[in-house]
This record gives sequence, structure tokens and C-alpha cells, in this order.
Amino acid sequence: MNNVRLTFVQLGYVNKAFWRNPAAAVFIFAFPLMFLVIFTALLGHGYVHLGGRSVHQSTYYVASMGSFAVISATYNYIAISMAFHRDNGVLKRTDGTPLPTGVFFAARLVHALLVSVLLIVITVAFGRLVYQADIPSGGALARFAVMLVVGAAAFSALGFAVTAIIPNVDAAAPVVNATILPLLFLSGVFIPLGDDTPHWLVWIARVFPVRHFAEGMQAGFVNTAFHWSDVLIVGLWGVAGVLLAVRFFSWEPRV
Repeated sequence: MNNVRLTFVQLGYVNKAFWRNPAAAVFIFAFPLMFLVIFTALLGHGYVHLGGRSVHQSTYYVASMGSFAVISATYNYIAISMAFHRDNGVLKRTDGTPLPTGVFFAARLVHALLVSVLLIVITVAFGRLVYQADIPSGGALARFAVMLVVGAAAFSALGFAVTAIIPNVDAAAPVVNATILPLLFLSGVFIPLGDDTPHWLVWIARVFPVRHFAEGMQAGFVNTAFHWSDVLIVGLWGVAGVLLAVRFFSWEPRV
């Protein structure tokens, strides 16, 4: 059996394991919609100025919660689930099987991408139905899809990489939240960052991939300028995540 076919077979097992843990699945699917409703109710009645345009904040939050959904399904879920499987010996047993390492990682990456696409569809449909948000189409949809795929792959790789600094499963959620929540706020995912945002804050945010990913996703919804440099930077962070995961990913529980 070649590696491509083996990847899809392994993908089936990963998908079954995902849906057999309904608490985790509900958490991943419910949180973006819950935050969309909360933030729109609290902050979504005005306008934010982006690229010289005035964008209703409800539309802004549909785009930003779409970004949050993808990050949750990739970076958060992969990092926490890998720490859990490592501490319970699942990764150690998997490493002892003939399954190629590349197939193991590829199956989980593809699964994270599929879950991300499903989350985006649900979030966009909810935003369209409840908040009359625009849906990307034409060239904007194509660019949106490119950013979605690159972003999902990059944050999946970073999720594998961050397991190197997670000492045990009890520390998984705190470590993941400590590394991603500040960036979500700093990058304008939870609180809109308009044209009047202090330059030093924007400069710091642009060092990290969340801001570039959020802006690339946002462009498809609110017709702001799409920059291929955002795709490149997110992709480079993904490459860094792959290199770190190859070097530091551990299959065995920490002693």
C-alpha cells in the first residue's frame, strides 16, 4: 500500500477517534459561534475603519471568528490531543508500528484541514443568516481558500511543535492558551483593530502569524486589500513549525 492511500486509511481512523470524543468536537464547533454571538452582542453595533473603509463590526466578527475557528481546530486541538496521547502511551505504541511517521502527521494535518473547512462553512452560514454578512465569491473566494489551506497547515505544524514545551497533559491547555490567547487579542481577532490602531501594536502583531492569517481571511469578507505577503509569512511560520516538530516532537511520555 502506497503512502497516499495509507494516509487516507489513517485519516479514517483519526476522523473516527475525533467524533467518538463528542465533548471535544462540540467544544471546537460551539466556541467560535458562541464567541461570535457574544462579541457581536457586546461590540458589534458600530463600525471599524479598515483600509479606508467603514465595515460593520458584525461582519468583522464573522471573519475574525472564522479565523479563530481554524486556529482552534488546528493549533489548539492538535497540541492538546498530542499531549494527551503522548502521556497515555498512544504515541509510543504508534511509533512501534510499521506506520510511516509522515503518514501519521499527514493524516492529522488533512483531518485538521477538513474540520477547518467545515467550521468555516458553519460560521459563514451562521453569519450570513443572522448578521447578513457577505460571502466571499470569485477571485476573493479563491484567495480566501488559499489562505485557509496555508493557514490550517501552518497552525497544525505549530501545534505539533508546541508539544515540545508541554511537560504533561495537565499543562497542555494552560500552555496552549498562554501561547495563543495574547496573539488573538493582539491581532484583532477578539477586539477590532482599525486604521487608528497604534503603530507599535500593529508592528508587534505582524511579527506573528495570527495577524497575517486573520487579515488574509478578513479580506474575503470585507473586501480589504489581500496581500500575498501575508500568505508567505504564515507559510514560513508553518515551515518553522515543521522543522521544530521534526527536531523536538516526542513520542514517549515525559518522565
